[in-house]
Amino acid sequence: MNNTAKEMARLAYEALEDKKAEDIKVLEIGNISIIADYFIIANGTNTSQVQALVDNVQELLGKNGYNPKRVEGLRTSSWILLDYGDVVIHVFSKEDRLFYDLERIWRDGTLVSREQLEA
Repeated sequence: MNNTAKEMARLAYEALEDKKAEDIKVLEIGNISIIADYFIIANGTNTSQVQALVDNVQELLGKNGYNPKRVEGLRTSSWILLDYGDVVIHVFSKEDRLFYDLERIWRDGTLVSREQLEA
């Protein structure tokens, strides 16, 4: 894994936590997929919070020189995907997170703790 991806994942985690995202999960998937090194999955309790989480991630990563290659789902605000290349961030509504269950789909990935991101 590259250090840039780890730094982006750490910053994204911090931004999500700052706005009280629920159940933030960081999955290291670089060893099982070429899509990215990390998937970050979190949810908000309502569409306003989902939007605030996304805004905060984009703001903090942007301040550190990282801009998304792609953003999808802003209109619906029940699943927003932020693609930063090596790091892909999924911010869901609670209902959509349960429905799509990305943790199950990517269960071969390695769960990474916040402490591991800071090491």
